[in-house]
Amino acid sequence: MANVTVIGAQWGDEGKGKIVDWLASRADAVVRFQGGHNAGHTLVVGDQTYKLSLLPSGIVRGTLSVIGNGVVLDPWHLREEIAKLEGQGVSITTENFAIADNCPLILPIHRELDGLREAAAGAGKIGTTGRGIGPAYEDKVGRRAIRVCDLAHLDHLEPQLDRLCTHHDALRAGFGVAPVDRAALIAALKEIAPSVLQFVEPVWKRLNEVRKKGSRILFEGAQGVLLDVDHGTYPFVTSSNTVSGTAASGSGLGPNATGFVLGIVKAYTTRVGAGPFPTELEDEVGQRLGERGHEFGTVTGRKRRCGWFDAVLVRQSCAISGVTGIALTKVDVLDGMETVKICIGYRLNGKLLDYFPSHAADQASVEPVYEEMPGWSGTTAGARSWADLPAQAIKYIQRVQELIETPVALVSTSPEREDTILVRDPFVD
Repeated sequence: MANVTVIGAQWGDEGKGKIVDWLASRADAVVRFQGGHNAGHTLVVGDQTYKLSLLPSGIVRGTLSVIGNGVVLDPWHLREEIAKLEGQGVSITTENFAIADNCPLILPIHRELDGLREAAAGAGKIGTTGRGIGPAYEDKVGRRAIRVCDLAHLDHLEPQLDRLCTHHDALRAGFGVAPVDRAALIAALKEIAPSVLQFVEPVWKRLNEVRKKGSRILFEGAQGVLLDVDHGTYPFVTSSNTVSGTAASGSGLGPNATGFVLGIVKAYTTRVGAGPFPTELEDEVGQRLGERGHEFGTVTGRKRRCGWFDAVLVRQSCAISGVTGIALTKVDVLDGMETVKICIGYRLNGKLLDYFPSHAADQASVEPVYEEMPGWSGTTAGARSWADLPAQAIKYIQRVQELIETPVALVSTSPEREDTILVRDPFVD
Protein backbone atom coordinates (compact mmCIF):
# COMPACT_ATOMS: atom_id res chain seq x y z
CA MET A 1 0.00 0.00 0.00
CA ALA A 2 1.27 3.46 -0.89
CA ASN A 3 1.56 6.41 1.45
CA VAL A 4 0.12 9.66 0.07
CA THR A 5 1.44 13.23 0.23
CA VAL A 6 -1.14 15.97 -0.34
CA ILE A 7 -0.04 19.43 -1.41
CA GLY A 8 -1.72 22.48 -2.91
CA ALA A 9 -0.58 23.10 -6.49
CA GLN A 10 -1.67 26.75 -6.66
CA TRP A 11 -1.66 29.54 -4.05
CA GLY A 12 -3.44 27.51 -1.38
CA ASP A 13 -7.19 27.41 -0.75
CA GLU A 14 -7.61 24.64 -3.33
CA GLY A 15 -9.87 22.50 -1.15
CA LYS A 16 -7.22 20.35 0.55
CA GLY A 17 -9.30 19.96 3.71
CA LYS A 18 -12.12 18.01 2.03
CA ILE A 19 -9.68 15.81 0.07
CA VAL A 20 -7.51 15.10 3.11
CA ASP A 21 -10.61 14.27 5.13
CA TRP A 22 -11.77 11.90 2.36
CA LEU A 23 -8.37 10.20 2.33
CA ALA A 24 -7.92 10.27 6.12
CA SER A 25 -10.79 7.84 6.60
CA ARG A 26 -8.62 5.26 4.82
CA ALA A 27 -5.30 6.20 6.45
CA ASP A 28 -3.76 5.06 9.71
CA ALA A 29 -1.94 8.34 10.40
CA VAL A 30 -2.14 11.92 9.12
CA VAL A 31 0.90 14.21 9.42
CA ARG A 32 1.13 17.99 9.08
CA PHE A 33 4.70 18.64 7.93
CA GLN A 34 5.09 22.43 7.49
CA GLY A 35 3.45 25.80 8.02
CA GLY A 36 1.59 27.07 11.03
CA HIS A 37 -1.91 28.17 11.94
CA ASN A 38 -2.07 30.50 8.94
CA ALA A 39 -3.40 27.63 6.82
CA GLY A 40 -7.16 27.13 7.03
CA HIS A 41 -8.99 23.90 6.20
CA THR A 42 -12.77 23.60 6.20
CA LEU A 43 -14.28 20.12 6.58
CA VAL A 44 -17.96 19.38 6.03
CA VAL A 45 -19.03 16.10 7.61
CA GLY A 46 -22.77 15.52 7.50
CA ASP A 47 -24.39 18.56 9.08
CA GLN A 48 -21.21 19.58 10.92
CA THR A 49 -18.64 22.06 9.62
CA TYR A 50 -15.16 22.02 11.18
CA LYS A 51 -12.63 24.80 10.65
CA LEU A 52 -9.04 23.78 11.29
CA SER A 53 -5.88 25.81 10.94
CA LEU A 54 -3.27 23.87 12.90
CA LEU A 55 -4.59 20.42 13.77
CA PRO A 56 -4.25 17.80 11.02
CA SER A 57 -7.52 17.10 9.22
CA GLY A 58 -7.53 13.46 10.32
CA ILE A 59 -8.33 14.42 13.91
CA VAL A 60 -12.03 14.84 13.06
CA ARG A 61 -12.16 11.16 12.03
CA GLY A 62 -10.24 9.95 15.07
CA THR A 63 -7.26 9.02 12.88
CA LEU A 64 -3.82 9.33 14.50
CA SER A 65 -2.92 12.96 13.77
CA VAL A 66 0.62 14.25 14.09
CA ILE A 67 2.14 17.72 14.02
CA GLY A 68 5.61 17.21 12.59
CA ASN A 69 8.82 19.08 13.34
CA GLY A 70 8.50 21.18 10.16
CA VAL A 71 5.51 23.03 11.65
CA VAL A 72 5.87 26.17 13.78
CA LEU A 73 3.48 25.77 16.70
CA ASP A 74 1.50 28.49 18.49
CA PRO A 75 0.64 26.71 21.76
CA TRP A 76 -2.07 29.21 22.74
CA HIS A 77 -3.83 28.81 19.42
CA LEU A 78 -3.49 25.03 19.73
CA ARG A 79 -5.28 25.09 23.08
CA GLU A 80 -8.10 27.19 21.60
CA GLU A 81 -8.49 24.97 18.55
CA ILE A 82 -8.56 21.79 20.65
CA ALA A 83 -11.20 23.32 22.94
CA LYS A 84 -13.33 24.37 19.96
CA LEU A 85 -13.22 20.91 18.38
CA GLU A 86 -13.93 19.18 21.67
CA GLY A 87 -16.96 21.46 21.95
CA GLN A 88 -18.11 19.97 18.64
CA GLY A 89 -17.75 16.47 20.00
CA VAL A 90 -14.29 15.59 18.66
CA SER A 91 -12.20 13.50 21.08
CA ILE A 92 -8.51 14.53 21.20
CA THR A 93 -6.26 12.30 23.31
CA THR A 94 -2.70 11.03 23.40
CA GLU A 95 -3.96 8.02 21.46
CA ASN A 96 -4.95 10.01 18.40
CA PHE A 97 -2.83 13.18 18.61
CA ALA A 98 0.92 13.81 18.93
CA ILE A 99 3.25 16.80 18.61
CA ALA A 100 6.91 16.58 17.63
CA ASP A 101 9.13 17.49 20.55
CA ASN A 102 11.44 19.45 18.22
CA CYS A 103 8.78 21.82 16.82
CA PRO A 104 9.71 25.51 17.14
CA LEU A 105 7.21 27.62 19.07
CA ILE A 106 5.45 30.76 17.86
CA LEU A 107 5.64 33.23 20.73
CA PRO A 108 3.77 36.49 21.43
CA ILE A 109 6.89 38.41 20.38
CA HIS A 110 6.69 36.79 16.95
CA ARG A 111 3.13 38.00 16.44
CA GLU A 112 4.12 41.47 17.60
CA LEU A 113 7.09 41.61 15.23
CA ASP A 114 4.95 40.39 12.33
CA GLY A 115 2.49 43.23 12.90
CA LEU A 116 5.15 45.90 13.38
CA ARG A 117 6.89 44.96 10.13
CA GLU A 118 3.74 44.92 8.02
CA ALA A 119 2.56 48.24 9.46
CA ALA A 120 5.89 49.86 8.61
CA ALA A 121 6.39 48.23 5.20
CA GLY A 122 4.34 50.69 3.12
CA ALA A 123 4.42 49.60 -0.51
CA GLY A 124 6.55 46.63 0.54
CA LYS A 125 3.69 44.85 2.32
CA ILE A 126 3.47 41.16 1.41
CA GLY A 127 0.08 40.46 3.01
CA THR A 128 1.03 38.17 5.90
CA THR A 129 -1.68 36.85 8.21
CA GLY A 130 0.10 38.58 11.12
CA ARG A 131 0.27 35.35 13.12
CA GLY A 132 4.02 35.28 13.67
CA ILE A 133 4.81 32.47 11.22
CA GLY A 134 7.67 34.20 9.42
CA PRO A 135 9.48 35.50 12.53
CA ALA A 136 9.21 32.04 14.14
CA TYR A 137 10.84 30.40 11.11
CA GLU A 138 13.54 33.09 11.15
CA ASP A 139 14.38 32.23 14.76
CA LYS A 140 14.45 28.54 13.87
CA VAL A 141 17.09 28.96 11.17
CA GLY A 142 18.84 31.58 13.32
CA ARG A 143 19.26 28.90 16.03
CA ARG A 144 17.58 30.95 18.72
CA ALA A 145 14.09 29.37 18.72
CA ILE A 146 12.37 28.07 21.80
CA ARG A 147 11.09 24.61 20.93
CA VAL A 148 8.34 22.38 22.27
CA CYS A 149 10.85 20.26 24.20
CA ASP A 150 12.00 23.41 26.05
CA LEU A 151 8.59 23.60 27.74
CA ALA A 152 9.69 20.70 29.95
CA HIS A 153 12.92 22.49 30.89
CA LEU A 154 11.94 26.11 31.46
CA ASP A 155 14.33 26.42 34.41
CA HIS A 156 17.21 25.93 31.96
CA LEU A 157 16.03 28.42 29.34
CA GLU A 158 18.23 31.42 30.20
CA PRO A 159 20.97 30.85 27.57
CA GLN A 160 18.36 30.43 24.84
CA LEU A 161 16.48 33.49 26.05
CA ASP A 162 19.72 35.50 25.90
CA ARG A 163 20.14 34.65 22.22
CA LEU A 164 16.46 35.25 21.47
CA CYS A 165 16.14 38.55 23.29
CA THR A 166 19.42 39.99 22.00
CA HIS A 167 18.02 39.63 18.50
CA HIS A 168 14.46 40.77 19.20
CA ASP A 169 15.36 43.66 21.49
CA ALA A 170 17.46 45.22 18.73
CA LEU A 171 14.56 44.90 16.28
CA ARG A 172 12.05 46.24 18.77
CA ALA A 173 14.26 49.22 19.51
CA GLY A 174 14.24 50.06 15.82
CA PHE A 175 10.43 50.17 15.93
CA GLY A 176 10.44 52.22 19.13
CA VAL A 177 9.03 49.36 21.19
CA ALA A 178 10.11 48.29 24.69
CA PRO A 179 12.44 45.28 25.08
CA VAL A 180 11.03 41.79 25.54
CA ASP A 181 9.51 41.29 28.99
CA ARG A 182 11.38 38.11 29.84
CA ALA A 183 9.52 37.48 33.09
CA ALA A 184 6.14 37.76 31.37
CA LEU A 185 7.29 35.46 28.57
CA ILE A 186 8.49 32.81 31.02
CA ALA A 187 5.25 33.09 33.00
CA ALA A 188 3.20 32.62 29.83
CA LEU A 189 5.23 29.57 28.84
CA LYS A 190 4.85 28.02 32.29
CA GLU A 191 1.09 28.54 32.13
CA ILE A 192 0.67 26.97 28.66
CA ALA A 193 3.21 24.14 29.06
CA PRO A 194 0.86 21.51 30.61
CA SER A 195 -1.65 21.92 27.77
CA VAL A 196 1.02 21.03 25.21
CA LEU A 197 3.36 18.60 26.96
CA GLN A 198 0.73 15.89 27.39
CA PHE A 199 0.85 15.34 23.61
CA VAL A 200 4.61 15.69 23.06
CA GLU A 201 6.85 12.84 21.91
CA PRO A 202 9.55 12.03 19.34
CA VAL A 203 7.02 11.59 16.55
CA TRP A 204 9.62 10.38 14.05
CA LYS A 205 9.84 7.26 16.20
CA ARG A 206 6.10 6.71 16.35
CA LEU A 207 5.72 7.29 12.62
CA ASN A 208 8.51 4.86 11.84
CA GLU A 209 6.69 2.24 13.92
CA VAL A 210 3.50 2.92 11.95
CA ARG A 211 5.43 2.56 8.72
CA LYS A 212 7.08 -0.72 9.76
CA LYS A 213 3.62 -2.22 10.27
CA GLY A 214 2.81 -1.45 6.64
CA SER A 215 0.14 1.04 7.67
CA ARG A 216 -0.92 3.95 5.50
CA ILE A 217 0.44 7.43 6.25
CA LEU A 218 -1.09 10.58 4.80
CA PHE A 219 1.19 13.64 4.69
CA GLU A 220 -0.76 16.89 4.75
CA GLY A 221 0.80 20.08 3.41
CA ALA A 222 -0.38 23.63 4.02
CA GLN A 223 -0.68 26.56 1.58
CA GLY A 224 0.41 25.76 -1.99
CA VAL A 225 3.49 25.32 -4.17
CA LEU A 226 3.19 28.88 -5.52
CA LEU A 227 3.71 30.12 -1.95
CA ASP A 228 6.88 28.04 -1.46
CA VAL A 229 9.72 30.21 -0.13
CA ASP A 230 12.04 28.94 -2.91
CA HIS A 231 9.72 28.13 -5.80
CA GLY A 232 6.81 30.52 -5.26
CA THR A 233 6.12 34.12 -6.27
CA TYR A 234 8.86 35.52 -4.04
CA PRO A 235 8.68 37.69 -1.93
CA PHE A 236 4.89 37.19 -1.85
CA VAL A 237 5.27 33.71 -0.35
CA THR A 238 5.06 31.91 2.97
CA SER A 239 8.13 31.23 5.13
CA SER A 240 8.43 27.49 4.59
CA ASN A 241 8.90 25.02 1.77
CA THR A 242 5.46 23.85 0.68
CA VAL A 243 6.62 21.34 -1.96
CA SER A 244 6.20 17.61 -1.47
CA GLY A 245 9.86 17.02 -0.60
CA THR A 246 9.29 18.79 2.72
CA ALA A 247 7.10 15.90 3.86
CA ALA A 248 10.29 13.92 4.53
CA SER A 249 12.25 16.56 6.43
CA GLY A 250 9.18 17.95 8.21
CA SER A 251 8.05 14.62 9.62
CA GLY A 252 11.25 12.73 10.40
CA LEU A 253 10.67 10.07 7.75
CA GLY A 254 12.91 9.58 4.74
CA PRO A 255 12.04 10.70 1.20
CA ASN A 256 11.12 7.15 0.19
CA ALA A 257 8.16 7.30 2.60
CA THR A 258 6.21 10.06 0.86
CA GLY A 259 4.61 7.80 -1.76
CA PHE A 260 1.94 9.06 -4.18
CA VAL A 261 2.04 12.86 -4.47
CA LEU A 262 -1.47 14.24 -4.89
CA GLY A 263 -1.64 17.85 -6.01
CA ILE A 264 -4.88 19.65 -5.16
CA VAL A 265 -5.94 21.94 -8.01
CA LYS A 266 -8.94 24.26 -8.16
CA ALA A 267 -10.77 24.38 -11.52
CA TYR A 268 -10.08 28.11 -11.60
CA THR A 269 -7.48 30.19 -9.75
CA THR A 270 -7.62 32.16 -6.49
CA ARG A 271 -5.16 34.05 -4.37
CA VAL A 272 -5.32 35.82 -0.99
CA GLY A 273 -3.22 38.91 -0.34
CA ALA A 274 -0.68 40.73 -2.48
CA GLY A 275 1.45 39.36 -5.30
CA PRO A 276 1.33 38.63 -9.03
CA PHE A 277 -1.71 36.90 -10.50
CA PRO A 278 -1.62 36.71 -14.32
CA THR A 279 -5.20 35.47 -14.88
CA GLU A 280 -6.91 37.65 -12.27
CA LEU A 281 -10.37 38.88 -13.29
CA GLU A 282 -11.45 42.21 -11.87
CA ASP A 283 -14.81 42.12 -13.62
CA GLU A 284 -18.22 40.49 -13.21
CA VAL A 285 -16.81 37.06 -14.14
CA GLY A 286 -14.25 37.27 -11.33
CA GLN A 287 -16.97 38.44 -8.96
CA ARG A 288 -19.18 35.54 -10.02
CA LEU A 289 -16.40 33.01 -9.36
CA GLY A 290 -15.84 34.49 -5.91
CA GLU A 291 -19.52 34.50 -4.99
CA ARG A 292 -20.28 31.00 -6.30
CA GLY A 293 -17.08 29.57 -4.82
CA HIS A 294 -17.53 31.32 -1.44
CA GLU A 295 -14.00 32.62 -1.79
CA PHE A 296 -13.13 33.97 1.62
CA GLY A 297 -10.10 32.87 3.65
CA THR A 298 -10.83 30.31 6.38
CA VAL A 299 -8.27 31.89 8.72
CA THR A 300 -8.40 35.60 7.86
CA GLY A 301 -11.84 36.01 6.30
CA ARG A 302 -10.18 38.03 3.54
CA LYS A 303 -11.82 38.02 0.12
CA ARG A 304 -9.86 35.94 -2.38
CA ARG A 305 -8.87 37.28 -5.77
CA CYS A 306 -10.28 35.11 -8.57
CA GLY A 307 -9.29 34.32 -12.16
CA TRP A 308 -9.26 31.72 -14.91
CA PHE A 309 -7.39 28.45 -14.61
CA ASP A 310 -3.66 28.90 -15.26
CA ALA A 311 -2.26 25.71 -16.79
CA VAL A 312 1.26 27.17 -16.98
CA LEU A 313 1.47 27.69 -13.24
CA VAL A 314 -0.04 24.33 -12.36
CA ARG A 315 2.20 22.46 -14.83
CA GLN A 316 5.20 24.15 -13.21
CA SER A 317 3.99 23.28 -9.71
CA CYS A 318 3.42 19.65 -10.66
CA ALA A 319 6.90 19.37 -12.15
CA ILE A 320 8.64 21.03 -9.19
CA SER A 321 6.81 18.92 -6.63
CA GLY A 322 6.81 15.60 -8.48
CA VAL A 323 3.02 15.36 -8.52
CA THR A 324 1.77 11.88 -9.44
CA GLY A 325 -1.85 12.90 -10.00
CA ILE A 326 -4.15 15.81 -9.22
CA ALA A 327 -7.44 16.20 -7.40
CA LEU A 328 -9.49 18.76 -9.32
CA THR A 329 -11.86 20.69 -7.05
CA LYS A 330 -14.73 23.15 -7.42
CA VAL A 331 -15.61 22.22 -11.00
CA ASP A 332 -19.21 23.00 -10.05
CA VAL A 333 -18.36 26.71 -9.68
CA LEU A 334 -17.97 26.85 -13.48
CA ASP A 335 -21.46 25.40 -14.09
CA GLY A 336 -23.64 27.57 -16.32
CA MET A 337 -20.89 29.63 -17.91
CA GLU A 338 -21.23 30.11 -21.67
CA THR A 339 -17.47 29.94 -22.19
CA VAL A 340 -14.48 29.10 -20.00
CA LYS A 341 -10.88 30.07 -20.52
CA ILE A 342 -7.56 28.39 -19.72
CA CYS A 343 -4.21 30.19 -19.68
CA ILE A 344 -1.82 28.20 -21.91
CA GLY A 345 1.17 30.59 -22.00
CA TYR A 346 2.41 34.13 -21.35
CA ARG A 347 3.66 37.03 -23.41
CA LEU A 348 6.55 39.00 -21.96
CA ASN A 349 8.30 41.75 -23.94
CA GLY A 350 7.07 40.26 -27.19
CA LYS A 351 8.20 36.72 -26.36
CA LEU A 352 6.01 33.71 -25.68
CA LEU A 353 6.80 31.88 -22.43
CA ASP A 354 5.70 28.41 -21.34
CA TYR A 355 6.82 28.93 -17.72
CA PHE A 356 6.42 31.53 -14.97
CA PRO A 357 9.59 33.66 -14.58
CA SER A 358 11.28 34.13 -11.20
CA HIS A 359 11.75 37.89 -11.05
CA ALA A 360 8.91 39.87 -9.48
CA ALA A 361 8.95 42.53 -12.21
CA ASP A 362 8.61 39.88 -14.93
CA GLN A 363 5.90 38.09 -12.96
CA ALA A 364 3.93 41.31 -12.72
CA SER A 365 4.36 42.06 -16.44
CA VAL A 366 3.40 38.77 -18.10
CA GLU A 367 0.20 38.74 -20.15
CA PRO A 368 -1.83 35.52 -20.24
CA VAL A 369 -2.48 33.74 -23.52
CA TYR A 370 -5.89 32.05 -23.37
CA GLU A 371 -7.54 29.07 -24.96
CA GLU A 372 -11.33 29.37 -24.94
CA MET A 373 -13.74 26.44 -24.61
CA PRO A 374 -17.54 26.15 -24.59
CA GLY A 375 -19.05 25.97 -21.13
CA TRP A 376 -21.84 23.64 -20.02
CA SER A 377 -25.42 24.25 -19.02
CA GLY A 378 -25.86 21.12 -16.91
CA THR A 379 -24.67 20.75 -13.33
CA THR A 380 -21.62 18.96 -11.99
CA ALA A 381 -22.58 19.56 -8.36
CA GLY A 382 -22.75 16.33 -6.41
CA ALA A 383 -21.54 14.14 -9.28
CA ARG A 384 -19.95 10.87 -8.17
CA SER A 385 -19.13 9.30 -11.55
CA TRP A 386 -18.12 10.41 -15.03
CA ALA A 387 -21.62 9.52 -16.23
CA ASP A 388 -23.02 12.25 -13.96
CA LEU A 389 -20.97 14.99 -15.64
CA PRO A 390 -22.01 17.07 -18.68
CA ALA A 391 -19.99 16.12 -21.77
CA GLN A 392 -18.38 19.57 -22.02
CA ALA A 393 -17.30 19.44 -18.38
CA ILE A 394 -15.52 16.15 -19.12
CA LYS A 395 -13.79 17.79 -22.10
CA TYR A 396 -12.66 20.65 -19.85
CA ILE A 397 -11.21 18.23 -17.29
CA GLN A 398 -9.45 16.26 -20.02
CA ARG A 399 -7.98 19.43 -21.48
CA VAL A 400 -6.71 20.50 -18.07
CA GLN A 401 -4.80 17.25 -17.55
CA GLU A 402 -3.34 17.47 -21.07
CA LEU A 403 -2.07 21.01 -20.50
CA ILE A 404 -0.58 20.37 -17.05
CA GLU A 405 0.93 17.06 -18.21
CA THR A 406 -0.38 15.32 -15.09
CA PRO A 407 -3.34 12.91 -14.87
CA VAL A 408 -6.48 13.55 -12.86
CA ALA A 409 -6.82 11.13 -9.94
CA LEU A 410 -9.87 12.63 -8.22
CA VAL A 411 -12.59 15.14 -9.06
CA SER A 412 -14.38 16.92 -6.22
CA THR A 413 -17.86 18.22 -7.07
CA SER A 414 -19.00 19.75 -3.77
CA PRO A 415 -17.73 20.28 -0.20
CA GLU A 416 -19.48 17.04 0.84
CA ARG A 417 -17.03 14.22 1.44
CA GLU A 418 -18.73 11.61 -0.76
CA ASP A 419 -19.25 13.94 -3.73
CA THR A 420 -15.98 12.74 -5.25
CA ILE A 421 -15.18 10.93 -8.49
CA LEU A 422 -12.32 8.48 -7.99
CA VAL A 423 -10.29 7.99 -11.15
CA ARG A 424 -7.10 6.61 -9.66
CA ASP A 425 -6.72 5.47 -6.03
CA PRO A 426 -3.60 7.12 -4.50
CA PHE A 427 -3.38 4.51 -1.71
CA VAL A 428 -3.11 1.54 -4.03
CA ASP A 429 -1.09 3.12 -6.83
